[in-house]
Amino acid sequence: MLMPKRVKWRKVQRGRMSGPAKSGRTVAFGEYGLATTECAWVTARQIEAARRAMTHSIKRGGKVWIRIFPDKPITKKPAETRMGSGKGAPDQWVAVVKPGRILFEVAGITRAEATEAFRLASMKLPVSTVTLERDAALGDVVFGKKFLQKVALGLPLEEEAPVPAATDAPKEPELVKPVKPAKEEEA
Repeated sequence: MLMPKRVKWRKVQRGRMSGPAKSGRTVAFGEYGLATTECAWVTARQIEAARRAMTHSIKRGGKVWIRIFPDKPITKKPAETRMGSGKGAPDQWVAVVKPGRILFEVAGITRAEATEAFRLASMKLPVSTVTLERDAALGDVVFGKKFLQKVALGLPLEEEAPVPAATDAPKEPELVKPVKPAKEEEA
């Protein structure tokens, strides 16, 4: 399972998960990507289970990239322990994911195989997901805020290009700022 080799602090606070993902929103390595539409903690066990399901589905063909890493320790106190006496011991490792974050990427397989592999992987994850295709140039944001809103509302994802209006009306003249007169010096 995935976990850091060493960390600066053994125990961390819970933190917040509000807002969309700030990074990791583009399909950067493969041809297809699995992105989340919710925020959650994805444990190292869930990541490994999803990876195994994908690898088994594509019969070890193609290449799989894991784009998240469980770097947050979650503590747990022993069962039947009274309140107090400090924070519990580290129990598991989780990756904090926000809407728009790419979880996995695949390359070298067909679209149908990628869709099926992502369907099986998403069954192992605690978040709802969508499959993305790399149809943009490297570095373009594929999964933006408007896309998330459309997915949440169930609207069609294809955008219609606006038709430019051909009018023969004259353009309005640009406004010119008045020049301030120079100050007269008082004698």
